[in-house]
Amino acid sequence: MIDISFNPRLMVGQGVSLALLTQEQVCQVGLLKFLSTADQKHLKCVVDAKRFSGKHQEIFPLSSDGKALILCAGLGKKSDVTKTAFCRVVKQALESSYLKHEKRVDIFLPCADDLQIMWLIEGVKIAAYRWKKYIQKEDKNSGSRITVHVQEKKIFSDTIKICDGVNFARDLVNDNADVTHAVFLESQLRRLVKGHPRIRLEILGEKELKKKGLNLHLAVNKASQYPPKLMIVRYHGLPAKKEFVALIGKGITYDTGGLNLKPTGSMETMRCDMSGAAAVLGTLKNAIALNVKKNVIFVAAIAENAIGSGAYKPGDVIRSYDGKTVEIGNTDAEGRLVLADAISYIRKNYKPSKIVDIATLTGACSVALGHDYSGLMTNDDTLAEIFLKCGYETDDRLWRLPLYPELRDQLKSQYADLKSTGLPRGVGGTISAAEFLRQFVGKTPWAHLDIAGTAFVESAGRLYFNYGATGSGVRLLTEFLLRV
Repeated sequence: MIDISFNPRLMVGQGVSLALLTQEQVCQVGLLKFLSTADQKHLKCVVDAKRFSGKHQEIFPLSSDGKALILCAGLGKKSDVTKTAFCRVVKQALESSYLKHEKRVDIFLPCADDLQIMWLIEGVKIAAYRWKKYIQKEDKNSGSRITVHVQEKKIFSDTIKICDGVNFARDLVNDNADVTHAVFLESQLRRLVKGHPRIRLEILGEKELKKKGLNLHLAVNKASQYPPKLMIVRYHGLPAKKEFVALIGKGITYDTGGLNLKPTGSMETMRCDMSGAAAVLGTLKNAIALNVKKNVIFVAAIAENAIGSGAYKPGDVIRSYDGKTVEIGNTDAEGRLVLADAISYIRKNYKPSKIVDIATLTGACSVALGHDYSGLMTNDDTLAEIFLKCGYETDDRLWRLPLYPELRDQLKSQYADLKSTGLPRGVGGTISAAEFLRQFVGKTPWAHLDIAGTAFVESAGRLYFNYGATGSGVRLLTEFLLRV
């Protein structure tokens, strides 16, 4: 746990400090007003000796009269500093041997604008996040208190709240699948919304799902020991208006692949298959914290794709909530089934002006785009433009993939209205999965976010994330709600 506070006073005191410096600032040591005259001379000697120049990710420990340590971290040339590069420097510095075990760190960022301070906050809160619950030797109560030496502003405290929403989603994904099952997630949701006067909650359990005919959702969960749930939150941020935007997250709490069982190497991290639902819950947390002035329907479609004698089978034909029959092509293509029923239910019963779904839907998306960009597919060019801008601003990066009429041919079935899978061997798997979902959105403006490649880091060092969940989509969806 890392706490951040702000203090405009700029003088280095006793203890440990972190100074984030561009190459241009290093060349003008005399302008670094937070340093004493003696420290400025010391740093100038280091620079003249070419031991530190401010290059990107270059660090140098500077002793201040033997009483304090100033860790100088290079940001590179000012013109080259990006959000990603900035956060990587912050992560590297905070995880270095100089700062790793410090209880308090003062951070100085000379001549920084508001945007860079926001980047700094994200570097501290998001890049330095680690999941430690099951590490025995870790002090679970340990953490640093970070003081950023700038004047506090509302935009900075809002950024902290957004980062807390990201890390809330990461905590949900990182825990064991037998902890974050449907009942637990419902309890977390109820805690989030408790006492909020402008929130209405609808929870569909197994009995209600059967009664209403959400048979695709039920099929996916048939072999699980935990109940399925469709959790719906109506957030009335602008009560004077009736229009709602719907955010729908895929929440497969664990995905074995079903009877089309995943092989070893592909199943171990499948607790991350509820990252879409976690992103929606993290965004809900942010909407409440920021008092977002929009009407939003937050939806988490929760199930577990387990195996057993009761599991649904390849070749089964199942009638969806909206009446279309679906032939099951592969039980490991389960997320689209749960989302199809959720989308149909929300569209029919709540009539939102826009629908956005977010899901770790297809491995094909990471094959196409790698692990740094999520896939965006939509039936609306205006939505596409908004999301691409939001992705750029938040570093929840997106790349638009095409949808076109001929894709519908891939979903033809000899036995049903639709087949759940397209061409074999994952050919065009991401866009054919999106096309399947498109069959259930009607004429509603809709965007589909495939975060299969971005939701989880299996080797530390990708962008600025440590191993585990990234909270992909939370910053993106929060920015979307603030813009739309």
